[in-house]
Amino acid sequence: MRLLVVFLVFTIVFSSCNNSVQEECVYAPNTEGITVDLQFESLEDALPAINSKQELIDFFSHHTTMRDYFFNRQAYPSDSVFINDLYNRFSNPHLDTLLMETKNVFGNGAQLKEELTVAFSNIKSYYPDFQIPRVQTAITGLESDLFVSDSLIIIGLDYYLGQNARFRPNMYEYMLRRYNKNFIVPSIMLLYGIDGRYNETDLSDRTVLAEMITYGKAYYFAKHMMPCVPDSVFIGYTAEEMEGARANQDRIWEKLVEDEAFYSTSQQIKQRYIAERPKTYEIGDQAPGRIGTWVGWQIVNKYAERNSDLTLPQLMKVKNVKAIFTESKYRPAEKNNIF
Repeated sequence: MRLLVVFLVFTIVFSSCNNSVQEECVYAPNTEGITVDLQFESLEDALPAINSKQELIDFFSHHTTMRDYFFNRQAYPSDSVFINDLYNRFSNPHLDTLLMETKNVFGNGAQLKEELTVAFSNIKSYYPDFQIPRVQTAITGLESDLFVSDSLIIIGLDYYLGQNARFRPNMYEYMLRRYNKNFIVPSIMLLYGIDGRYNETDLSDRTVLAEMITYGKAYYFAKHMMPCVPDSVFIGYTAEEMEGARANQDRIWEKLVEDEAFYSTSQQIKQRYIAERPKTYEIGDQAPGRIGTWVGWQIVNKYAERNSDLTLPQLMKVKNVKAIFTESKYRPAEKNNIF
């Protein structure tokens, strides 16, 4: 599994999980007796401390995955062009400011280590054969956010400095507001949740419903690895968007039915309900984007409730999205719409 975060990014700071019934903690597995030996390597100081191109070459010779995937070596025409570009970047005096801000936000990394340790413990409780990956943190000059593989996770901390950072990634505001240090570990869990090793899918099924359920299972997985993180963090909605989605489930459902979306394979319909967008304007100006993935999560939650004998790994193996859809009996009750 080699994945970069694209759309699985998040929006609000952690809040308590007892404010409403929707934000209650889900079942937390018993992790007593589970030991997580987390190999955590902080490389924030390493690249800014490079004093020559040869030092940079030596660094990347020891960190080839970071070189090839995190810094995208293949995008450069030659090694010399790559090294020259990176050396110029890490020789820039502004990088000292970026490093200082990173240290101010993340400190010694203790909170990040603790969150990863808890999440990995939960994964091992469900999947005892899960091998704990090594973790490296770095600043990249806003090159990359996350890389996740079977054996290694790389985190570009400078992507997650929050709204008060002097330097921020170049992206739309509705996406930019999601990059905050509290979303790093949830995003990693979502990447595991979408991966085919855990989330088995029928690759021949190209329907909107198949994508809705696949994402829904990923959210379900991630939530159980971090049981008290609010739903709004995983889905990437603001508090207002989350409340709007909950209050207008019936309107969202009606629009999906009206557009015959569930069994459609139309790219236009997928763009409307699945793809990254600031809003689902076809429903209303206040309807958040990617609303189909949120509905998929609600369907999976209902399916889990009605099949409580299934373990999480068993649920994640269910490929038949039509069976999940039908057996969930998810049908929102009519409410007064606010969209």
